[in-house]
Amino acid sequence: MSLELKNIWKYVVVVLGAAFIACGFNLFLVPLHLLSGGVSGLSMLVNYFTPISLSVLYFVFNIPMLVAGWFQLGKRFIILSILSVVATTWLIAVVPETALVSDTLLAAVFGGVLVGIGAGISFRAGGSSGGFDIIGSIVTRYRDFPIGNILVAMNGVVILAAGYLQGNWNLALASIVSIFVTGKVVDMIHVSHFKVTVYIITNETDALLHLLLERPRGVTKIKTQGAFSNVEKDMLMTVTTRYELAELKRIIKQTDPKAFVNIVETVGVMGSFRRS
Repeated sequence: MSLELKNIWKYVVVVLGAAFIACGFNLFLVPLHLLSGGVSGLSMLVNYFTPISLSVLYFVFNIPMLVAGWFQLGKRFIILSILSVVATTWLIAVVPETALVSDTLLAAVFGGVLVGIGAGISFRAGGSSGGFDIIGSIVTRYRDFPIGNILVAMNGVVILAAGYLQGNWNLALASIVSIFVTGKVVDMIHVSHFKVTVYIITNETDALLHLLLERPRGVTKIKTQGAFSNVEKDMLMTVTTRYELAELKRIIKQTDPKAFVNIVETVGVMGSFRRS
């Protein structure tokens, strides 16, 4: 698959993720006045008490998060996140608000699953669904925490506000179930806190090093010799995250399509491994 087709596919996946999120909102959570948590939950909470539409609130509340992510996470990540926010905003307005189930717990679980799938595949495509997802991504650049757990922790404040303002702790507790499910589904799909070690045997050492050293990861160059061919080559070793692995593969394929690459799961990292 060419680079152009891969980029188009990423955009399609992000829009698909936005569709999952919008369906989770309008078909399960919003009709029963449940919350998704984070910026989306804050948008829902304000929407329940004001005449302002959910789609407008979702878009406006995401703007400062996207601005923060632009400086902390890079343009490629935020461009895909902007696409996700815009698509979700539009789809929230398009998907009819219809309760598919009447049971609060069922709505919380299945709404949480849909939102988690949408956010998770957006992360896998290289972006996010906006909101606290961006804050979570910034945190994981500095600490090795599962991003789903970070989102659950940050969403607690929104839930407490919902229970107090709505005066209905049953809905607040059901919303906690929804947020917990969303976090677990995100972690099943997106595993940025896992590390991998990549060994690259290449004939294009200088070109690859030029691109690899632009990333926030160290690279070690090792001289190797083929046991069968006796040909000397360079092997580059770098430790990176699962989240950054797709970009690393793209750089290698673009620079040296014939490079031999071995990717190994890393149990732990000690020393000066940069998390940002």
